[in-house]
Amino acid sequence: MVSLKRIYTLTGLVFLIIILGITAFTTWYTVDESDQAVILTFGKVEEGITEPGLHFKLPWPIQSVEKLSKETFSLQFGYEDKGKKSKDFPEETKMITGDENIVMADLVVQWKITNPEKYLYNSSNPKEILHDATSASLRSIIGSSNIDDALTSGKADIESDVRELLTSLIQKYDIGISVLAVKLQDVELPNDEVRKAFTDVTDARETANTKKNEAQKYRNQKLNEAKGEKDALISRAEGEKAARLERARGDVAVFNKLYAEYKNNPDITRERLVIETLEQVLPNAEIYIMNDDGNTMKYFPIRPLEKEEPKPKAEGSENNE
Repeated sequence: MVSLKRIYTLTGLVFLIIILGITAFTTWYTVDESDQAVILTFGKVEEGITEPGLHFKLPWPIQSVEKLSKETFSLQFGYEDKGKKSKDFPEETKMITGDENIVMADLVVQWKITNPEKYLYNSSNPKEILHDATSASLRSIIGSSNIDDALTSGKADIESDVRELLTSLIQKYDIGISVLAVKLQDVELPNDEVRKAFTDVTDARETANTKKNEAQKYRNQKLNEAKGEKDALISRAEGEKAARLERARGDVAVFNKLYAEYKNNPDITRERLVIETLEQVLPNAEIYIMNDDGNTMKYFPIRPLEKEEPKPKAEGSENNE
C-alpha cells in the first residue's frame, strides 16, 4: 500500500512538472522585426501580430502561434537561380505572340504576405497559385502583343500589363498575397535560325523605313522649292501688275493733257503727234516737211542741222586779203 501510494505521488508530481513546463514554455513567444504572427485558439485564427517583441498567450494546446516572414519574396518564372547555377524551364517560357511568332520569356515577380490568415487557410498552396497566375498573365499579355514589342521597346508596357493582370487575379483568389513588381528577364527567339531570320526581317524593315524617310525628305524639299518658286512668280506678277497700273495711269494722264491741248489747237497737236509717232517708229529716219508748191524744207526741231565749226583763218591769209 505504501509503495503504491508513493508511485501515484511520484507520477502525479511528474505530470505536474510536465504541465508546468509546458505552461512555462508555451505561454510566451517572441516576434522578430522581419516576422509576423497569427494566434490560433483551438485551430481558429484569433488575431494577427505584427509588432516585434515579447508576447504572451494561453498555453498549448489551447493557443498556438504561426509565424510568417514580412520580407519580400521572389518568384522566378521560367528559370531557377541557385547561387552560381541556373536552371531553365523552356516548356514554361515558350509562348506565342499576337502575330503568331514563338518567343521564350521569363520573369521575376516580387511579392509579400499581407494577410497571414488568408495565406495560411484560404488555399493549400498559395505559392503554386501565384505561379500559375503568373504563367496565365504572362501568356495572355504576350499573346496579345507583337513580336517587335516583346523583343524591343515594348517590354516596359508588357511588364506593366502583366503586373496589372496578375494583381487582379491574386485579388480574386484572395490568398493574402500582394504583388509588388514584375520584371521581364529575357525575351528571345527559340533558336539561332529563327533569330537570324528575324534579324534579317528587322534589317529589311529598317532599310525600308530609311528609304521612306529619304523619299519623304526629298518630297518635302521639292514641295518647298515649288512653293518658293510659286511665291516668287506671284510676287513678280503682283509687281508687274502694279507697274502696269501705274503706267496706265500715266498714259491716261498724258492722254488727258494731249486731249486738252488738242481741243485748244487741234491742227498743231495733230501734227505734233504724227511727228512724235514717226520718231518712235523710225528713229533713224530723216524727216522733212513738204510745202504745197513742191519745195522742201528741213524740219529743224526734228533733226537739228549738223553745223560744222568754222576753221580759224591764218594771219597771213587775212593780210593777203
